[in-house]
Amino acid sequence: MTTYEHVIVGAGIIGLTTAFELVRRDVDPQRIALVDPAPASGATNVAGGMLAPAAEVQYRQEPLYPLMLQSAELYPSLVKDLVAAIPGTDVGYRTESTFVVAADRADATHLRELTEHQHTHGMDVDRLTLRQARSQEPGLSPQLAGVVEIPGDHQVNPRMFAAALLRVLEYRGVTLIREEATALLWEGSACVGVEVGVEKRKVLGATTYVCNGLGARALGLPLNLRPVRGDMLRLGAANAPVGRVIRAFVEDRPVYIIPRTDGTIAVGATSREDARERPAVDGVYTLLRDAIRIVPGLEDCELIEALVGNRPGTPDDLPYLGLGGENLVVSTGYFRHGILLAALGARVGADLGLRRTTAVDIAACDPARHE
Repeated sequence: MTTYEHVIVGAGIIGLTTAFELVRRDVDPQRIALVDPAPASGATNVAGGMLAPAAEVQYRQEPLYPLMLQSAELYPSLVKDLVAAIPGTDVGYRTESTFVVAADRADATHLRELTEHQHTHGMDVDRLTLRQARSQEPGLSPQLAGVVEIPGDHQVNPRMFAAALLRVLEYRGVTLIREEATALLWEGSACVGVEVGVEKRKVLGATTYVCNGLGARALGLPLNLRPVRGDMLRLGAANAPVGRVIRAFVEDRPVYIIPRTDGTIAVGATSREDARERPAVDGVYTLLRDAIRIVPGLEDCELIEALVGNRPGTPDDLPYLGLGGENLVVSTGYFRHGILLAALGARVGADLGLRRTTAVDIAACDPARHE
């Protein structure tokens, strides 16, 4: 039986960023434990990594908009502190603007309506002519029907970002417990830690954080989480045909193309709730077809791998973020926005774990709202 001040269940992007935020606030790293049998894996390993508070908006999800915008604003300082912790670290942070394009006239109507919606909510989105867009990105198809530019939508490489967080935390002295949390430990209404592994070893904590995505379902909390699968492709190219994130609507299907600093290109992502646990043939085919229609030069790339990730969805697509009991912080259910919202989730989680009032309005994210 071991005791810590902060026990964080889950070492994906949310748990790792929460631990790093505690360290940034001068919490003794040796008083922090991360519990995860496979750190920096799961949904984090298959994420796109787009920091896209404008491009990611969807109708009837207005409560998410301010959270996404606030989190994007936190990223520059988060990245700066992470890179400073181990000089020379590359987390794949890129700040080129994002292009959102339409493949045909119907898609152009969709894009125009979405742009008007974004403008209504004060987002910075600029219309471009196709000539203007292709002057910056010649690799775009000359057959596109519409283009907008979003200056504030950027990206990180989730694998590189998570690996850097893990490396920094271990270097600082955070304890990594490579076992699965099987239950929360309670004394009355207070959570006092977790059981881990088949031997049910007790890991006690003054504050416990549930940040393990879909794994939170096994801990007995009233969270309505479901797996939403997403197919994604990784391509390789000596010279990427585009130099920024390109998002597109192709016959109303969304697709994104992300050139990364490690020489790979991510193409994604489908959204499905079926029984296929491996990449779906129809998803892979559709992604390649649509992406090549937008950027024809992708035909010359190498296919590195096809992936599928399980994103933790909730009934209203809002995360569960808040107190789930005395001494218990819940931070899960981020669905498609885990990378983008990690900075905000970490800040709120640290505020709650350190018994401080958070400046972020998280009323819509109440962990008990679906109880």
